[in-house]
Amino acid sequence: MGSGTPLRLPVVDFSKAELKPGTSGWDSLKEQVGDALEEYGCFEAVYDKVPSELSKGLFGALEDLFNLPLPTKFRNHSKKPFHGYVGQYPMVPLYESMGIEDAPELEKTEAFTSLMWPEGNASFCNIIHSYSKQLSELDKTVRRMVLESLGLEKYLDEHINSTNYLLRVMKYKGPQTNETKLGLNSHTDKNIVTILGQNGVDGLEVQTKDGNWIDVKLSQNSFVVMIGDSLLAWTNGRLFSPPHRVMMTGNEARYSTGLFSIPKAGYIVKAPEELVDEDHPLLFKPYDHVEFLGFYYTEEGQKAKSALKTYCGA
Repeated sequence: MGSGTPLRLPVVDFSKAELKPGTSGWDSLKEQVGDALEEYGCFEAVYDKVPSELSKGLFGALEDLFNLPLPTKFRNHSKKPFHGYVGQYPMVPLYESMGIEDAPELEKTEAFTSLMWPEGNASFCNIIHSYSKQLSELDKTVRRMVLESLGLEKYLDEHINSTNYLLRVMKYKGPQTNETKLGLNSHTDKNIVTILGQNGVDGLEVQTKDGNWIDVKLSQNSFVVMIGDSLLAWTNGRLFSPPHRVMMTGNEARYSTGLFSIPKAGYIVKAPEELVDEDHPLLFKPYDHVEFLGFYYTEEGQKAKSALKTYCGA
């Protein structure tokens, strides 16, 4: 990498075009999305369907959430790996997070809110639900564009219906030093698509195919849309699942969100036959995402350079 302009993620502006399949605006964005996900595995999405007031309210609500007593946060428990409260880890002392399953569904956000605030917190519930619902629409738009780009529209309904959503909300404490400290280890996501948002504190870094790291700088109304290993496998390697990490500096806490579209338990992730040929041999055997996730959190899965290849590489 030379001494010129720092690397930056591609920017795709969803706020200026009519998001209707078949229009010239849609086709132009679809091409940008496809190119970005092939080369970088992610892009910065400018998306105005989440109003700035909602974003401000969200991060204020997250501050209240993470200020709750630790026993209260431990109520966010799940049998699924990385779906409940995560924190108190010596390896990543700045990090803690919670998960809200199916957050775009009002009754699920109501249940989570009641768990944290038995006396009720209607403002928190409404903010989380509205925010998640808007981001789920962006997720569906991006996934439709991916399938159209690959000529696989016939799988769209099955593809969308095969997933649930998880909203993970995250806090990274400021390390109280100008030295850069690890916020979260380098990893690839294991799901279909991730949509990341943050308050005004940066820290996300994404690794390119050639090993360089991009410091991600987000504007107030933009998000990072990122491919996970499950979509990498489903597209038989046509897209890139990028390693990423969080590096923190300074005094200010970073609050971020990740809306994950995740294959349902029992759904078999399998590349369509149209994407397998002599030039593109099958890369991954069909697998159940939940079972793969269980392997990923074993000692072998954590040590593997690519847990997906170790688990089901063809």
